[in-house]
Amino acid sequence: MTAVPDRPLVPLPCQPEGVPWPTEAWAQADAAELGADGDRLRALLDELVSGEQHPTLGLTHAAAVVAGGRLVAERYGRRVVQDLRAMEADPPLEDVDASTELLSWSMAKTITNLAAGAAVGDGAFTVDDPVGDIRWREPGDDRAAITWSHLLTMRAGLEWTEEYYELDPDALPDVVRMLYGDGADDMAAFAASFPRDREPGTPEAYTYSSGTTNIIAANLARVLGLDQAGMDRFLHERIFDPVGMRSVRTGFDPAGTYVGSSYTWCTLQDWCRFGLLLLRGGAWDGVPLVPAGWVDWSRTARSWDDTVLHGAQLWAWDAPETPFGAHGFEGQRVICFPARDVVVVRLGKMGPDDAPALNEHLAAIARCFPVI
Repeated sequence: MTAVPDRPLVPLPCQPEGVPWPTEAWAQADAAELGADGDRLRALLDELVSGEQHPTLGLTHAAAVVAGGRLVAERYGRRVVQDLRAMEADPPLEDVDASTELLSWSMAKTITNLAAGAAVGDGAFTVDDPVGDIRWREPGDDRAAITWSHLLTMRAGLEWTEEYYELDPDALPDVVRMLYGDGADDMAAFAASFPRDREPGTPEAYTYSSGTTNIIAANLARVLGLDQAGMDRFLHERIFDPVGMRSVRTGFDPAGTYVGSSYTWCTLQDWCRFGLLLLRGGAWDGVPLVPAGWVDWSRTARSWDDTVLHGAQLWAWDAPETPFGAHGFEGQRVICFPARDVVVVRLGKMGPDDAPALNEHLAAIARCFPVI
């Protein structure tokens, strides 16, 4: 197993004095006044958001850059007409604008992380407590030892296959069965039914698993005593509303569980607010939404996941600046660059081999800004 790089975290920057929090509207800034290379920034954004399919960056629906707590750039492209996206080899495209709700895919996992952090702050549990899933309570069940930390860090040691490309219809991977097949009616129950085959908490126990995140979401609602409406209200009141994310729409399965692995929609500007919340350590306008240190604990790299690192429902990149953020299927990205006080957001589609090029392009956008 490849060793995870041991890098000290770059401290998270504070909101600059005099810059208003964008709870209602974003303060804007020109790249040049922040000391950025505006010409290179425009060229990189032009290449990223062209309205057409890029050979290595995919089709970008929307992208934005926040620097020093202000909105510096905001671009909108096109997307596949939603009801035709899986039906045609060359489907028609539709325009995306500031009102378009854009799907998170796995960036929802980071929302689930913050919801768990809010509950920890309330004293509902600690990360070292056993989760106590109702399906793991039979005497002798070795899954009873799985803690919240094990689930959050994807080190629960549960069997799982997470694959989205080149699918065998006779042997669909577990994530596809959960989202679209025999597990879709109760996703957490489906994921929790898998046996444990490794020691929880060990490096060998790491498996990237959307099922694990849905187990977190279901047990979070159980511990807090919330039904579907209550969980939706909790997410809005504790995470979305305080930062001004007014457009958010959350997805639930038929069992009433928030599909915290995959299903949250909001506008580009609201995804920018989410990124700024992460970059500010989970606090907003002087109010901590999660305990102090929660974001640092979550962004600390623990396990390799292909070309990126996983912390606790947050992803990190192997770079001295310790960038981190939310990461989703087909190139959904909210990446924070604390050394530069920059957030880069990209929503769109890309192919299975395009992630390294896309991640490097987004990092190049951030590098247009100076280190603070």
